[in-house]
Amino acid sequence: MYMNGEQIRNIIDNRKNSLLFSSQEEQDIWFESIKKRTSYQSLLEEIRYEAERLLNEPSQELTFSNFTIFRDTGSRLEYEKVYFAKRRRLNTFAIMALLQPEHSMYREELQNTIWSICNEYTWCLPAHLKNSSEMAEERNESFLKALQQPNYSIDLFAAETAFTLSEILKLTMNLLDPLLKKRIEEEVYRRVFLPFYHQPKFGWETSTHNWASVCAGSIGSAALHLIEDKEMLSAILERVLSSMDYYLKGFNDDGACMEGYGYWQYGFGYYVYFADLLKKKTAGEIDLFHSEKVHQIALFQQKCFLYKNQVVNFSDSVQHSTIFLGLSHYLKKIFPDVEAPEAELRASYTEDHCSRWAPAWRNLLWFDEHEDGVPWQNNTYYLKESGWFISRSAHAVFACKGGHNDEPHNHNDIGHFILQAYGETFIRDLGSGLYSAAYFSDERYTILCNGSQGHSVPIINNQFQAEGASHFATEKDVSITDDKDIFEIEMANAYAVKSLQKLQRKFSWKKGTKPELILRDTYLFSEQPNSIVERFITPLLQITEDHEGIIFNGTQRVKVKYNPNQLELTIRENEFLNHFGQKEDILMLDFSVKEPIESVQVEIVFQLL
Repeated sequence: MYMNGEQIRNIIDNRKNSLLFSSQEEQDIWFESIKKRTSYQSLLEEIRYEAERLLNEPSQELTFSNFTIFRDTGSRLEYEKVYFAKRRRLNTFAIMALLQPEHSMYREELQNTIWSICNEYTWCLPAHLKNSSEMAEERNESFLKALQQPNYSIDLFAAETAFTLSEILKLTMNLLDPLLKKRIEEEVYRRVFLPFYHQPKFGWETSTHNWASVCAGSIGSAALHLIEDKEMLSAILERVLSSMDYYLKGFNDDGACMEGYGYWQYGFGYYVYFADLLKKKTAGEIDLFHSEKVHQIALFQQKCFLYKNQVVNFSDSVQHSTIFLGLSHYLKKIFPDVEAPEAELRASYTEDHCSRWAPAWRNLLWFDEHEDGVPWQNNTYYLKESGWFISRSAHAVFACKGGHNDEPHNHNDIGHFILQAYGETFIRDLGSGLYSAAYFSDERYTILCNGSQGHSVPIINNQFQAEGASHFATEKDVSITDDKDIFEIEMANAYAVKSLQKLQRKFSWKKGTKPELILRDTYLFSEQPNSIVERFITPLLQITEDHEGIIFNGTQRVKVKYNPNQLELTIRENEFLNHFGQKEDILMLDFSVKEPIESVQVEIVFQLL
């Protein structure tokens, strides 16, 4: 919803609408009430427990040695561990000071943490400061001008810090020392508002992924809380609204977040947080929810879960995820067809390793004790424009994708699929690996979880899939019935193999009490291929032989049937580093075509026993 500064200024002119609470009295009553309500006790107990832990741990400062580790080695973990721990202290002591203002220790810890954050060299992460003024090692001729008009970088976390401090300031106006209140405003203006206001454009303003919504949404939210000058506020909001339009352009009309569920929770979450504040500020005259695309994006959460807390983890997504219950309850009020998830799936207070204030606070503020929540409903979803196919039944779940190999947080994974039975995974997606400098460089697709070598897709003439938008799938057939689903794509374009004329991958998914997945790949070459390998990625399962093929043995069992006269099976163990730096072991099953010729059809059946 693009609007110019004059239109925005006319709408917000002289409006004093409440953004969080209408008065200090209302705020105090709300905090007192939740302390007495049974439904809030588990949420509050987690925060109290974390506060007690943090009271017994000294706060760490971000040292120069921490700061330069990424520059010198490419490792992010050392600096970010201390950075996010400090944000955890900020959130925790802010909430505890509001819950128990009579206990001065919480206020003291909150004030010390705010002071420490205001003293940081930068609010950005070192990984986001490449070629920035903050990393310049030599003084240039314009350094005096730069001191007078700081050219601060603004990344996700600088913008989030501004939002966090602004909102905490509004909530704790009656608690904080006046010097600290002034310091917060000065630092937010100096580091975020003034650079954003004076600089013509930041690169993320026109990005079509989570950076646009998180950075712009955080700046817009902070501005709504703090900026009283209508000219400055309307100018900032004009750019924020433009960025939100770019963010929405990154979605197809089907609402799929191709970056992965975690980035839906993150990017769309900040879209919602800002949209809510703006809607209140303008008494509903600017409503960013009034869009069918936004409606479809809101429905993505209930479509992309496989079983309880397991998600379709295509792209840079982790395999298990919890939900922000506050965000889910808020969206259900806006869009009644949003499913309220089961309470047992809610994210605990300490689960977000980045310790973001906005969702942590709104998990309290937006929690609706009258929403019971329901299990994910059995259904089949075809997200046509994004090429995602997800079929969820009482016994098993199947998910696969087409798409292209230039998606946000892209993995080369055209034709890849996931297979589960009663929540147990048999064909898996590795999801996001450990973020590092190499992960976001030209080396990206040499990393197992990102390249097609780490997905359940063919290897042709010893070549993996190629990256780029020109490597894509084309839909051939999609059929959804009560008993059987079919998803068929043409995926020869996924490979830079000149002789490959056709590669049609067809999934036939038979539902019922004993589900069965039939995978059929049909190849056509202009000359005899050197090799064709059907690769499948599984967890570290026990595998036994059977007269029809092999059996995956877990809590559940899956028979894999194939033609041993046509295919030769090789099983190898491998490992990768997951998103949290933990080593995970997997199996790679390679079914090699013994006699590859110009026209080949391979069929493999996965039968749940």
